[in-house]
Amino acid sequence: MQVSILVGNAAMLNEHINSAIDKRRIRTPQFCDVNGLVDDTQVSSQFHGGPERALHYYPREHYCYWQSWFQGMGLYSDSINSSGALPPLTAGGFGENISGMGLTEANVYIGDIYRLDEALVQISQPRSPCYKLNARFGCDFFSVLVQANGRTGWLLRVLETGTVNPDASLTLVERPHPEMSVKRAADIVYNLAYSSERLQELAAVTALSPSWRQKATDYLAAGQVTDWQMRLLEPV
Repeated sequence: MQVSILVGNAAMLNEHINSAIDKRRIRTPQFCDVNGLVDDTQVSSQFHGGPERALHYYPREHYCYWQSWFQGMGLYSDSINSSGALPPLTAGGFGENISGMGLTEANVYIGDIYRLDEALVQISQPRSPCYKLNARFGCDFFSVLVQANGRTGWLLRVLETGTVNPDASLTLVERPHPEMSVKRAADIVYNLAYSSERLQELAAVTALSPSWRQKATDYLAAGQVTDWQMRLLEPV
């Protein structure tokens, strides 16, 4: 399948938050190394970027849903400006590096390996939404909604570096964990009742990123989920 490749630079979302969530399509071939696309910027490296979160895929079909949701809530605007109007609900709006049709959280799996032009990439974890989505779309608790409805997209590691084109080809090579879709992994952590059995199953998925395997282990040790508030809501 054909996908679009996007990169972004850091900019202020508001007077407090700096982010590179606004991604734009590349116009020329781009080298992809183990940390992602060379012209892409990641802010807050503790939570974004790095080898396990080198790339972000967001399903393009989700934008039709979000457009309807914002219209239904009376929040949608076609004019984009600095006074609080919504960013465009199109590819790049959620900070993704790869945008395409046909893949969603329900039909891709942790550990899936894809050929992305010259590069070889692997799904490492679901995306964990954060408060920057609230600032990006000017809607309090938007990150909570994204997490709860599962339209989060997913992150990938780079197994083999290489050049990718503006309209790249993405081809499935291997599926080592067909039992653990991205949606199921996210639901176990965020959207299902606490279950030690499901968490143990998730922690055993070897292709899952170390941070998500640790998250499952921490929940098991605590006997409950841990606090999401700092991630989902802007620090005061």
